[in-house]
Amino acid sequence: MSMNNVLLQKILDCRNESQVAGLMRFFKCGPGQYGEGDRFLGIKVPATREVVKECWKDVSFKDLEECILSDYHEVRLAALLCLVQIFSNARKSKPSFCNVFDSASQAGGRDAGWSMLQKRCVDFYLAHTDRINNWDLVDLSCYSLLGEWLMDKDRSILYDLARCGKNIWERRIGIVSTMAFVRKGQLDDTYAIADIFLLDEPGKGQAREAPLHDLLQKAVGWLLREAGKKDEASLRRFLDSRFKTMPRTMLRYAIEKFSPELRRYYMS
Repeated sequence: MSMNNVLLQKILDCRNESQVAGLMRFFKCGPGQYGEGDRFLGIKVPATREVVKECWKDVSFKDLEECILSDYHEVRLAALLCLVQIFSNARKSKPSFCNVFDSASQAGGRDAGWSMLQKRCVDFYLAHTDRINNWDLVDLSCYSLLGEWLMDKDRSILYDLARCGKNIWERRIGIVSTMAFVRKGQLDDTYAIADIFLLDEPGKGQAREAPLHDLLQKAVGWLLREAGKKDEASLRRFLDSRFKTMPRTMLRYAIEKFSPELRRYYMS
């Protein structure tokens, strides 16, 4: 461990052995479960957020690399939350970790600097998706970073992740990242990517015969529900031609905010 990695040191100082067993049960780390083999320090998310809030400005990309490669779930989460902070604050500050500002400002001014920094964050994120290996790690990072980055860019990478992701976590990133668009009232990508999961067509060289994983059903249903909160009529149009063949968990999540009468209709 690097002695200068303040993020890693502060997270390790927060370890609480009494909470390890509970977190391992919650994140399904038993044999054959989706989180099998993960290790925990016993730190809950609010405590991790407090550490990140305190020290993200003093974290380098080298520090983030050390943390994202950690065996401990909470250390990887801290790295991702730091990355989100760096990305989100790139426009308005010049943190000590960011040498990219200096070189970029000489080449194209401050705007070029923060854009390069944000791109570096996104590149780091996509290079380490194998370390983003549970639903909380996905959900607390992807739309605040990758989704926001793609607001004014080509979004095909999300379709590729949803269709051809190497595991359920990359596929979940593909749909959950669209939350950034939904919050701005842009719903088309959420519906289009949801259709990928409804058809569940395998990507090139992949074979998928098992039912769609429960965590993917829940993610798609959740994003459909959020789209429906923006425009219920559009969600109803989407569901009307699909609900009879939609997996039950996905459908139940999607219609959660509908009236009791509508929920009964769709669940029937």
